[in-house]
Amino acid sequence: MRKIYGSVLFSSLLIFSAIGCTPEKENNDSLSLLLLGGLASSANSTSSLGCQNKTLNWTIQTPAETNTWSAVTYGDKFVAIATNGTTPSMSSPDGITWTGHTTSTVGSFVSISYGNGIYVTTSPSATVKVMSSPDGATWTDRNSANNNQWRGVTYGNGQFVAVAGNGTNQVMTSPDGITWTGRTGVETNTWISIAYGAGKFAAVAFGGTNRIMTSPDGITWTAQTAPVGNTWISVTYGNGQFVAVASGAVSNQLMTSPDGITWTAQTATEANTWSSITYGNGLFVAVSSNGTNRIMTSQDGINWKAQVTPEQKSWSAITFGNNRFVAVSSDAGTSKVMTASCD
Repeated sequence: MRKIYGSVLFSSLLIFSAIGCTPEKENNDSLSLLLLGGLASSANSTSSLGCQNKTLNWTIQTPAETNTWSAVTYGDKFVAIATNGTTPSMSSPDGITWTGHTTSTVGSFVSISYGNGIYVTTSPSATVKVMSSPDGATWTDRNSANNNQWRGVTYGNGQFVAVAGNGTNQVMTSPDGITWTGRTGVETNTWISIAYGAGKFAAVAFGGTNRIMTSPDGITWTAQTAPVGNTWISVTYGNGQFVAVASGAVSNQLMTSPDGITWTAQTATEANTWSSITYGNGLFVAVSSNGTNRIMTSQDGINWKAQVTPEQKSWSAITFGNNRFVAVSSDAGTSKVMTASCD
Protein backbone atom coordinates (compact mmCIF):
# COMPACT_ATOMS: atom_id res chain seq x y z
CA MET A 1 0.00 0.00 0.00
CA ARG A 2 1.18 3.49 -0.69
CA LYS A 3 0.97 4.25 2.98
CA ILE A 4 4.10 2.13 3.34
CA TYR A 5 5.21 2.10 -0.31
CA GLY A 6 5.35 -0.34 0.72
CA SER A 7 6.00 -13.59 2.46
CA VAL A 8 10.87 -25.52 -5.12
CA LEU A 9 9.52 -26.24 -1.49
CA PHE A 10 11.18 -25.76 1.86
CA SER A 11 11.56 -28.67 4.21
CA SER A 12 9.89 -28.37 7.59
CA LEU A 13 13.28 -28.52 9.29
CA LEU A 14 14.62 -25.51 7.39
CA ILE A 15 11.54 -23.42 8.04
CA PHE A 16 11.22 -24.15 11.72
CA SER A 17 14.90 -23.60 12.43
CA ALA A 18 14.80 -20.27 10.61
CA ILE A 19 11.72 -18.82 12.28
CA GLY A 20 11.82 -20.66 15.55
CA CYS A 21 8.25 -21.91 15.73
CA THR A 22 6.07 -24.96 15.59
CA PRO A 23 2.82 -24.60 13.61
CA GLU A 24 -0.29 -24.62 15.76
CA LYS A 25 -2.65 -25.53 12.95
CA GLU A 26 -3.61 -28.55 10.99
CA ASN A 27 -2.16 -28.80 7.47
CA ASN A 28 1.29 -28.33 8.98
CA ASP A 29 2.98 -29.84 5.92
CA SER A 30 1.57 -27.12 3.68
CA LEU A 31 2.27 -24.42 6.20
CA SER A 32 5.90 -25.41 6.61
CA LEU A 33 6.55 -24.74 2.93
CA LEU A 34 6.38 -20.97 3.12
CA LEU A 35 6.62 -19.42 6.56
CA LEU A 36 9.83 -17.67 5.53
CA GLY A 37 8.17 -15.85 2.71
CA GLY A 38 5.92 -12.90 2.21
CA LEU A 39 5.30 -12.32 5.90
CA ALA A 40 4.97 -8.65 5.51
CA SER A 41 4.53 -8.20 1.87
CA SER A 42 3.61 -4.58 1.67
CA ALA A 43 0.52 -3.51 -0.13
CA ASN A 44 0.90 -0.51 -2.40
CA SER A 45 -2.41 1.21 -2.93
CA THR A 46 -2.42 4.22 -5.20
CA SER A 47 -5.11 6.34 -6.77
CA SER A 48 -4.11 5.17 -10.25
CA LEU A 49 -5.88 2.25 -11.91
CA GLY A 50 -3.31 1.91 -14.67
CA CYS A 51 -2.84 -1.83 -14.18
CA GLN A 52 -6.48 -2.75 -14.62
CA ASN A 53 -7.50 -4.68 -17.72
CA LYS A 54 -3.88 -5.51 -18.46
CA THR A 55 -2.09 -8.83 -18.61
CA LEU A 56 1.18 -8.59 -16.75
CA ASN A 57 4.25 -9.70 -18.66
CA TRP A 58 6.78 -11.09 -16.21
CA THR A 59 10.56 -11.02 -16.66
CA ILE A 60 13.18 -12.89 -14.63
CA GLN A 61 15.89 -10.76 -13.03
CA THR A 62 19.08 -11.70 -11.20
CA PRO A 63 19.32 -10.90 -7.48
CA ALA A 64 22.46 -9.45 -5.94
CA GLU A 65 23.09 -12.82 -4.30
CA THR A 66 21.16 -16.10 -4.56
CA ASN A 67 19.99 -15.98 -0.96
CA THR A 68 16.77 -17.20 0.62
CA TRP A 69 14.88 -13.96 -0.03
CA SER A 70 11.92 -13.68 2.29
CA ALA A 71 10.46 -10.18 1.96
CA VAL A 72 10.48 -7.14 -0.31
CA THR A 73 9.05 -3.63 -0.12
CA TYR A 74 9.19 -0.28 -1.90
CA GLY A 75 9.99 3.11 -0.40
CA ASP A 76 12.21 5.39 -2.43
CA LYS A 77 13.59 2.20 -3.97
CA PHE A 78 12.96 -1.55 -3.83
CA VAL A 79 14.56 -3.25 -0.82
CA ALA A 80 14.57 -6.99 -0.13
CA ILE A 81 15.70 -8.94 2.92
CA ALA A 82 16.93 -12.54 3.18
CA THR A 83 17.37 -15.12 5.91
CA ASN A 84 20.95 -15.89 4.94
CA GLY A 85 23.88 -14.84 2.77
CA THR A 86 26.94 -12.63 2.84
CA THR A 87 24.79 -9.70 1.76
CA PRO A 88 21.33 -10.49 3.18
CA SER A 89 19.88 -7.18 2.01
CA MET A 90 19.64 -5.84 -1.53
CA SER A 91 18.25 -2.69 -3.09
CA SER A 92 17.26 -1.59 -6.56
CA PRO A 93 15.96 1.63 -8.12
CA ASP A 94 13.91 -0.31 -10.68
CA GLY A 95 13.59 -3.93 -9.52
CA ILE A 96 15.91 -5.00 -12.31
CA THR A 97 19.47 -4.14 -11.25
CA TRP A 98 20.22 -5.08 -7.64
CA THR A 99 23.01 -4.19 -5.23
CA GLY A 100 23.78 -6.36 -2.21
CA HIS A 101 24.34 -4.96 1.29
CA THR A 102 25.59 -6.33 4.56
CA THR A 103 23.37 -6.00 7.63
CA SER A 104 24.10 -5.27 11.26
CA THR A 105 22.65 -8.67 12.16
CA VAL A 106 22.40 -11.78 9.98
CA GLY A 107 19.42 -13.96 10.78
CA SER A 108 15.94 -15.00 9.86
CA PHE A 109 14.52 -11.60 8.95
CA VAL A 110 11.22 -12.29 7.24
CA SER A 111 9.30 -9.01 7.08
CA ILE A 112 10.07 -5.53 5.81
CA SER A 113 8.24 -2.22 5.56
CA TYR A 114 8.87 1.42 4.75
CA GLY A 115 7.55 4.62 6.26
CA ASN A 116 8.63 8.08 7.37
CA GLY A 117 11.89 7.73 5.44
CA ILE A 118 12.89 4.52 7.24
CA TYR A 119 13.03 0.84 6.27
CA VAL A 120 12.26 -1.59 9.10
CA THR A 121 12.72 -5.35 9.09
CA THR A 122 11.76 -7.85 11.80
CA SER A 123 12.73 -11.40 12.73
CA PRO A 124 11.04 -14.18 14.67
CA SER A 125 14.24 -15.89 15.78
CA ALA A 126 17.37 -13.76 15.35
CA THR A 127 19.12 -12.51 18.49
CA VAL A 128 18.29 -8.97 17.42
CA LYS A 129 14.65 -8.85 16.33
CA VAL A 130 14.52 -5.44 14.62
CA MET A 131 16.79 -3.54 12.24
CA SER A 132 16.23 -0.16 10.62
CA SER A 133 17.83 1.65 7.71
CA PRO A 134 17.46 5.10 6.15
CA ASP A 135 18.38 3.83 2.70
CA GLY A 136 18.08 0.02 2.58
CA ALA A 137 21.87 -0.23 2.54
CA THR A 138 23.11 0.70 6.02
CA TRP A 139 21.35 -1.22 8.79
CA THR A 140 21.30 -0.66 12.55
CA ASP A 141 20.18 -3.06 15.28
CA ARG A 142 17.18 -1.95 17.33
CA ASN A 143 15.69 -3.26 20.54
CA SER A 144 12.28 -4.85 20.16
CA ALA A 145 9.67 -4.22 22.85
CA ASN A 146 9.64 -7.92 23.76
CA ASN A 147 11.73 -10.93 22.78
CA ASN A 148 8.91 -12.38 20.67
CA GLN A 149 8.76 -14.03 17.26
CA TRP A 150 8.18 -10.83 15.27
CA ARG A 151 6.85 -11.89 11.88
CA GLY A 152 4.96 -9.02 10.27
CA VAL A 153 5.43 -5.24 10.14
CA THR A 154 3.68 -2.39 8.34
CA TYR A 155 3.48 1.39 8.43
CA GLY A 156 0.36 3.53 8.65
CA ASN A 157 -1.18 6.43 10.50
CA GLY A 158 2.25 7.79 11.41
CA GLN A 159 3.73 4.68 12.97
CA PHE A 160 5.17 1.24 12.43
CA VAL A 161 3.19 -1.66 13.86
CA ALA A 162 4.61 -5.18 14.15
CA VAL A 163 2.91 -8.43 15.13
CA ALA A 164 4.35 -11.58 16.70
CA GLY A 165 3.57 -15.27 16.79
CA ASN A 166 4.03 -15.63 20.53
CA GLY A 167 4.53 -13.75 23.78
CA THR A 168 2.50 -11.60 26.14
CA ASN A 169 2.58 -8.41 24.08
CA GLN A 170 2.15 -9.67 20.54
CA VAL A 171 2.01 -6.18 19.07
CA MET A 172 4.57 -3.40 19.21
CA THR A 173 4.47 0.13 17.81
CA SER A 174 7.07 2.73 16.92
CA PRO A 175 6.85 6.25 15.47
CA ASP A 176 10.35 6.05 14.02
CA GLY A 177 11.33 2.37 13.72
CA ILE A 178 13.87 2.87 16.50
CA THR A 179 12.02 2.99 19.82
CA TRP A 180 9.35 0.31 20.27
CA THR A 181 6.50 -0.07 22.75
CA GLY A 182 4.77 -3.36 23.50
CA ARG A 183 0.99 -3.60 23.08
CA THR A 184 -1.52 -6.27 24.01
CA GLY A 185 -3.24 -8.13 21.17
CA VAL A 186 -6.63 -9.78 21.40
CA GLU A 187 -5.49 -13.37 21.87
CA THR A 188 -2.31 -15.42 21.67
CA ASN A 189 -2.61 -16.41 18.04
CA THR A 190 0.24 -16.96 15.60
CA TRP A 191 0.04 -13.47 14.07
CA ILE A 192 2.03 -13.29 10.87
CA SER A 193 0.98 -10.40 8.59
CA ILE A 194 -0.43 -6.89 8.98
CA ALA A 195 -1.66 -4.15 6.66
CA TYR A 196 -3.08 -0.64 6.99
CA GLY A 197 -6.07 0.79 5.13
CA ALA A 198 -9.52 2.33 5.59
CA GLY A 199 -8.26 4.06 8.73
CA LYS A 200 -7.27 0.90 10.56
CA PHE A 201 -4.69 -1.82 10.92
CA ALA A 202 -5.72 -5.40 10.16
CA ALA A 203 -3.60 -8.40 11.15
CA VAL A 204 -4.09 -12.05 10.24
CA ALA A 205 -2.92 -15.28 11.87
CA PHE A 206 -2.37 -18.83 10.65
CA GLY A 207 -3.53 -20.32 13.96
CA GLY A 208 -5.96 -19.53 16.74
CA THR A 209 -9.66 -18.94 17.27
CA ASN A 210 -10.19 -15.41 15.94
CA ARG A 211 -7.61 -15.13 13.20
CA ILE A 212 -8.14 -11.45 12.47
CA MET A 213 -7.67 -8.41 14.70
CA THR A 214 -8.13 -4.74 13.87
CA SER A 215 -7.06 -1.47 15.44
CA PRO A 216 -7.49 2.23 14.60
CA ASP A 217 -4.15 3.13 16.18
CA GLY A 218 -2.08 -0.03 16.68
CA ILE A 219 -2.67 0.16 20.41
CA THR A 220 -6.25 -0.95 21.08
CA TRP A 221 -7.22 -4.14 19.26
CA THR A 222 -10.50 -5.91 18.52
CA ALA A 223 -10.89 -9.56 17.53
CA GLN A 224 -12.68 -10.30 14.26
CA THR A 225 -13.90 -13.62 12.91
CA ALA A 226 -12.45 -15.10 9.75
CA PRO A 227 -15.03 -16.74 7.46
CA VAL A 228 -12.94 -19.94 7.47
CA GLY A 229 -10.16 -21.12 9.76
CA ASN A 230 -7.44 -21.30 7.15
CA THR A 231 -3.73 -20.65 7.55
CA TRP A 232 -3.88 -16.96 6.68
CA ILE A 233 -0.40 -15.91 5.68
CA SER A 234 -0.51 -12.46 4.04
CA VAL A 235 -2.86 -9.45 3.95
CA THR A 236 -2.89 -6.25 1.92
CA TYR A 237 -5.16 -3.27 1.26
CA GLY A 238 -6.10 -1.54 -1.96
CA ASN A 239 -9.02 -0.13 -3.93
CA GLY A 240 -11.21 0.05 -0.81
CA GLN A 241 -10.66 -3.57 0.15
CA PHE A 242 -8.59 -5.70 2.49
CA VAL A 243 -7.59 -8.98 0.85
CA ALA A 244 -5.88 -11.88 2.64
CA VAL A 245 -4.47 -15.08 1.22
CA ALA A 246 -4.04 -18.48 2.89
CA SER A 247 -1.44 -21.17 2.44
CA GLY A 248 -2.34 -24.55 3.86
CA ALA A 249 -5.85 -25.04 2.53
CA VAL A 250 -7.59 -26.55 -0.46
CA SER A 251 -10.56 -24.18 -0.65
CA ASN A 252 -11.46 -20.58 0.17
CA GLN A 253 -7.83 -19.49 0.17
CA LEU A 254 -8.84 -15.86 -0.06
CA MET A 255 -10.97 -13.54 2.03
CA THR A 256 -11.99 -9.94 1.45
CA SER A 257 -13.33 -7.12 3.60
CA PRO A 258 -14.19 -3.46 2.95
CA ASP A 259 -13.56 -2.52 6.58
CA GLY A 260 -11.43 -5.23 8.17
CA ILE A 261 -14.39 -6.29 10.29
CA THR A 262 -16.75 -8.25 8.06
CA TRP A 263 -14.95 -10.79 5.88
CA THR A 264 -16.11 -12.93 2.97
CA ALA A 265 -14.41 -16.11 1.76
CA GLN A 266 -13.28 -16.15 -1.86
CA THR A 267 -11.90 -18.84 -4.17
CA ALA A 268 -8.33 -18.84 -5.46
CA THR A 269 -7.46 -19.92 -8.98
CA GLU A 270 -5.88 -23.13 -7.70
CA ALA A 271 -4.99 -24.70 -4.36
CA ASN A 272 -1.37 -23.58 -4.24
CA THR A 273 0.73 -22.69 -1.23
CA TRP A 274 0.07 -18.96 -1.59
CA SER A 275 2.70 -16.93 0.21
CA SER A 276 2.23 -13.20 -0.43
CA ILE A 277 -0.21 -10.64 -1.81
CA THR A 278 0.08 -6.98 -2.78
CA TYR A 279 -1.86 -4.24 -4.59
CA GLY A 280 -0.84 -1.66 -7.16
CA ASN A 281 -2.58 0.62 -9.63
CA GLY A 282 -5.90 -1.20 -9.63
CA LEU A 283 -4.62 -4.77 -9.43
CA PHE A 284 -4.17 -7.31 -6.66
CA VAL A 285 -1.38 -9.82 -7.32
CA ALA A 286 -0.58 -12.94 -5.27
CA VAL A 287 2.32 -15.36 -5.63
CA SER A 288 2.87 -18.91 -4.41
CA SER A 289 5.73 -21.29 -3.74
CA ASN A 290 4.25 -24.22 -5.65
CA GLY A 291 1.61 -25.18 -8.19
CA THR A 292 1.23 -24.92 -11.93
CA ASN A 293 0.20 -21.26 -12.08
CA ARG A 294 2.08 -19.47 -9.33
CA ILE A 295 0.59 -16.03 -9.94
CA MET A 296 -3.01 -14.90 -9.68
CA THR A 297 -4.37 -11.40 -10.33
CA SER A 298 -7.63 -9.63 -9.57
CA GLN A 299 -9.12 -6.19 -9.98
CA ASP A 300 -11.54 -6.55 -7.07
CA GLY A 301 -10.08 -9.28 -4.85
CA ILE A 302 -13.04 -11.52 -5.70
CA ASN A 303 -12.59 -12.69 -9.28
CA TRP A 304 -9.11 -14.02 -10.00
CA LYS A 305 -7.11 -15.01 -13.08
CA ALA A 306 -4.21 -17.46 -13.12
CA GLN A 307 -0.83 -16.70 -14.65
CA VAL A 308 2.22 -18.86 -15.27
CA THR A 309 5.50 -17.61 -13.85
CA PRO A 310 8.47 -17.42 -16.22
CA GLU A 311 10.32 -19.78 -13.86
CA GLN A 312 8.80 -22.20 -11.37
CA LYS A 313 10.52 -20.84 -8.31
CA SER A 314 9.36 -20.72 -4.69
CA TRP A 315 8.03 -17.18 -4.91
CA SER A 316 7.98 -15.89 -1.35
CA ALA A 317 7.09 -12.19 -1.45
CA ILE A 318 5.77 -9.49 -3.76
CA THR A 319 5.43 -5.72 -3.64
CA PHE A 320 4.53 -2.83 -5.94
CA GLY A 321 6.29 0.46 -6.56
CA ASN A 322 7.33 2.84 -9.31
CA ASN A 323 4.66 1.35 -11.59
CA ARG A 324 6.14 -2.14 -11.28
CA PHE A 325 5.41 -5.39 -9.45
CA VAL A 326 8.50 -7.08 -8.01
CA ALA A 327 8.61 -10.59 -6.52
CA VAL A 328 11.48 -12.47 -4.90
CA SER A 329 12.03 -16.19 -4.45
CA SER A 330 13.38 -18.21 -1.55
CA ASP A 331 15.29 -20.88 -3.47
CA ALA A 332 18.63 -20.88 -1.67
CA GLY A 333 21.43 -20.96 -4.22
CA THR A 334 19.14 -20.47 -7.22
CA SER A 335 16.81 -17.68 -6.13
CA LYS A 336 15.48 -15.17 -8.63
CA VAL A 337 13.59 -11.89 -8.91
CA MET A 338 10.73 -11.36 -11.33
CA THR A 339 9.23 -8.06 -12.44
CA ALA A 340 6.18 -6.92 -14.35
CA SER A 341 5.39 -3.38 -15.44
CA CYS A 342 1.99 -1.84 -16.10
CA ASP A 343 3.34 0.33 -18.92
